[in-house]
Amino acid sequence: MLLTDKVAFVTGGAGRLGRAIVTTFAREGAAVVLADLDPARAEEAAREISGKTNGRVIAVTGDVSQAADVARMVEEATQAVGLPDILVNAHGIFPNVPVLDVDPDVWDRIFAVNVRGSMLPAQALARRWITNGVKGSIVNISSGASRSARAGGAGYAGSKAAVNLLTETLAIELGPHGIRVNAVAPGLIMDNVVTEESDALHPYVNMTLRGTPMGRTGHANDIAEAVAFLASERSAWTTGAILEVTGGTHCGRTYMPTTQGLR
Repeated sequence: MLLTDKVAFVTGGAGRLGRAIVTTFAREGAAVVLADLDPARAEEAAREISGKTNGRVIAVTGDVSQAADVARMVEEATQAVGLPDILVNAHGIFPNVPVLDVDPDVWDRIFAVNVRGSMLPAQALARRWITNGVKGSIVNISSGASRSARAGGAGYAGSKAAVNLLTETLAIELGPHGIRVNAVAPGLIMDNVVTEESDALHPYVNMTLRGTPMGRTGHANDIAEAVAFLASERSAWTTGAILEVTGGTHCGRTYMPTTQGLR
């Protein structure tokens, strides 16, 4: 198993991606602290995943954009299962609002949750790791949107672009301490994998399918497997990487015909 004897702290652990990551980590032998803003959802997810994997999963709750909540959750995690040596920032919010219409408070909340909410857990755990000589691993969940502008996406895409640079900067700062920091940038992830265009689907989904070389939308498990690899010792010399897990949509205008013969 990839993560035997590891302790992982996963933010947004009751969400679509978070649940898949927690489940994969528990299956791979890690004890997992599932952190989420919603207490009921966090407890339910922890119980479900523990039963499904026979792994050790505990829930903690709080707001990752608030330093006091983060400090408390890390302390609760440490008291319950020991100091986590893996952090996955899998939380996020994604309002889709044109710049001319966005409320400044909504804009600030996007960056508070997505960027500050990734920095604070990294800061809290990295400080403990350095003090205790722990060579930890951080994996941030970015997005394909971080490198692909679209109407209505300035706040979300901008925040995820910031997560990319946060990842690379932390890799520089923490590397001398043996701490690795990477990110996974997912493409379009849906509850059910879609392989064919349909009038019943949103036009964005159909266009994305057209531009995906692998011919399908993603599943949360596609992301979870990539995160587990980056968190594990199998990627021991990998840091500062932004791993695109998109089915190939990030490669450019993949749906365009060949220009051979164009004059």
